[in-house]
Amino acid sequence: MQTELVTIHEEEPEKEWIQKAANLIREGQLVALPTETVYGLGANALDPEACKKIFQVKGRPQDNPLIVHISNLNMVEKLVEEWTDQSALCAEKFWPGPLTLVLNKNNLVPDVVSGGLRTVALRMPKHPVALQVIQEAGVPIAAPSANLSGKPSPTKGTHVWRDLKGKIPLILDAGPSSVGLESTVLDLTGKTPTILRPGGVTKEELEKVLGTVEIDSLRKGQAPKSPGMKYRHYAPQGKLTLLLGEQEKVIAKIQEEIELAHAKEKRIGVLCSKESAFYLQEKSPDFLFILGDKDNLEEVAGNLYEGLRLCDDQSVEIILAEGMDEGEMGLAIMNRLEKASEHRIIHL
Repeated sequence: MQTELVTIHEEEPEKEWIQKAANLIREGQLVALPTETVYGLGANALDPEACKKIFQVKGRPQDNPLIVHISNLNMVEKLVEEWTDQSALCAEKFWPGPLTLVLNKNNLVPDVVSGGLRTVALRMPKHPVALQVIQEAGVPIAAPSANLSGKPSPTKGTHVWRDLKGKIPLILDAGPSSVGLESTVLDLTGKTPTILRPGGVTKEELEKVLGTVEIDSLRKGQAPKSPGMKYRHYAPQGKLTLLLGEQEKVIAKIQEEIELAHAKEKRIGVLCSKESAFYLQEKSPDFLFILGDKDNLEEVAGNLYEGLRLCDDQSVEIILAEGMDEGEMGLAIMNRLEKASEHRIIHL
């Protein structure tokens, strides 16, 4: 299949490309779309055969549910059993934006979309291109991240091109994603609102609207209600280890590991804060990527997947990542790093 990579204006998207993307969606094809979180691989959410193509192209496990993207609240009525008061509060405060709500679905939602569960995950993206494609297509769009399953999510159209060239007909490239991490997934089907995956909306922000909010973890043998709860995720090709502790100890450990790697003639990369990078100049790794300032975790979040993908570009075999404070946006950052490291964590 020939893939077309098209540059599209973020704020004032060219109508011809919006229409072409919408036509492909209606025809049962896949289109890569920019969103404020990461780039998504979109299909008509009401077409089970089209949605099956998502799993085939990505190599995605069948029990990993898809997030359904909508452009207006009228679409919700076709997808859920009940639009609750909590749902309405969240939509009023955080939609459009990086928050996904898990609700009980109705029979119109195909089982392939929900991973066989009785729930559906819904989000209204904030990106003008995504919203206009959904609106023009006239159908909700199921769209996980537009990458090969398990790899770092794409935050640029060129990332999608590397992973999916020749597998889908169209990639709309509107530049870097502004948030850079996937949406927060909030389960509203139980007694207490529960975060299934931390992301662009923080626990603290949700609690201001809903009161008590819990954080869930997948139990053994349990089917995942949200993407990112199961399986290997966000991982580069190199072996990543996460370092947690006081900055001085983390820096010392990184310097020690750089020496050991070079002694074994292994290429080593480091993902760290701007503050820590200053101390790594003497014993520099083969690849050093500065995630951002420790006091600006939004910057760190926006750079994380770019750093992981560049490790692959640099053929790095060993990767060390500095941990961040888990407050606010740090919870989502650490969630992604723990998944990418397959929970290889050194506490110092």
